[in-house]
Amino acid sequence: MMKLGLFVQGGGHHVAAWRHPSTPPGASQDFAHYAEIARLAERGRFDMIFLADTVGTFGPDDLEVWKRGHSASRLEPVTLLSALSSITTNIGFVATFSTSFIEPFHVARLFASLDKISGGRAGWNLVTSAAPSEPFNFSRDTHAPPAERYSRAEEFADVVVGLWNTWDDDAIIEDRDAGIFFDESRMHYLRHRGEFYAVRGPLTVHRSPQGHPVLVQAGQSDRGRELAARTADVIFTVQQEIDVSRAFRADVHARATKYGRDASAVKIMPGVVPFIGATREEALAKFEELQSLIHPELGIRILSELIGTDLSVYPIDGPLPEAPPKAGQEGRQRVVLEMAKRENLSIRQVYQRVAGARGHRIIHGSVKDIADDLEEWYSTGAADGFNIMPPLFPASLIEFVELVVPELQRRGLFRREYEGATLRENLGLPFPANRHAARA
Repeated sequence: MMKLGLFVQGGGHHVAAWRHPSTPPGASQDFAHYAEIARLAERGRFDMIFLADTVGTFGPDDLEVWKRGHSASRLEPVTLLSALSSITTNIGFVATFSTSFIEPFHVARLFASLDKISGGRAGWNLVTSAAPSEPFNFSRDTHAPPAERYSRAEEFADVVVGLWNTWDDDAIIEDRDAGIFFDESRMHYLRHRGEFYAVRGPLTVHRSPQGHPVLVQAGQSDRGRELAARTADVIFTVQQEIDVSRAFRADVHARATKYGRDASAVKIMPGVVPFIGATREEALAKFEELQSLIHPELGIRILSELIGTDLSVYPIDGPLPEAPPKAGQEGRQRVVLEMAKRENLSIRQVYQRVAGARGHRIIHGSVKDIADDLEEWYSTGAADGFNIMPPLFPASLIEFVELVVPELQRRGLFRREYEGATLRENLGLPFPANRHAARA
């Protein structure tokens, strides 16, 4: 069955969503708003809710531009998802946490706690920080070099997963008569000592009904693909072309096989921004309405940061210039540059595409058009599912749940009921054996 994630972003994924009359004021920090979204997504039988995150915002020199967007307004994701897990039953919860400014033990503990609180429905989206503003909040002026960030991330992931396995599934015996809380033979010290981290363990949180949290990544560069192929259960991607996505999926699956993994246990889920109407013309009108609300200064700034080149000095209706590879975002940068060249787009046209969806694929049409598109990508091996990014919350999500999901169900492409109680069960992922127990 097709897998569906719901990428949640305040009032919507379009950069101008907060200006639209259907968006509730203050949506990005209103728990009731997120609760409504979570209940809608579970009614639509989505596999998971996903929250991106950043730990930096604009500086004083950027205020005139960034005051026009809502990117600085976001709640801490693990706290929010823990609260949402208490009002839902089956849907999973995935949050981004960067490896750049925190210790592995903290991440392992946070997500293991969310996994226990939710009954086995948690996932961690592993990223390395790239936003220029982030180091200033952690007693630094710059990021570590890209090669070092990836090396840290690789070791970081090994430590986190290792800590998640420091308890066997049946380690807690609570023998009250004998006065023994846990079986010491089923608890394992990690004793990791590597290039960047030294962590003894064990973790203070025990294994959950799904073993441990699902590991999610979004790397598209060569090094990112390698890390994802070795460790990730799910990969969120930015893809514009079906053939390119098909090649990406095949490449990652081949790399996973190299590590002795079952390729079917690595789910590829491109981001998609759907505009839904009774007709294609109505859907396009919705899209153009939101596009008209993008302030040019903000659009140019977003695109400049994405490709690593200041575009404010170029004619807005001229072509997008060539740009050197941007460290940390080579994959997404390449997708945008190739799209601009392939379709002969101006800077204005590119920022309208990118600012509205941050480089993800935008589709618009009737319910049949949307379902046809998703079915083609899924059935031809370009994706295992999709990370749905509604342009407006809750309006666009309501349309997707009430119109598109029933059509996918009618075609036999998507579940009518959840397969299990854990995120792994619903994603069709294998239960992770405890690596320490295997060595014991």
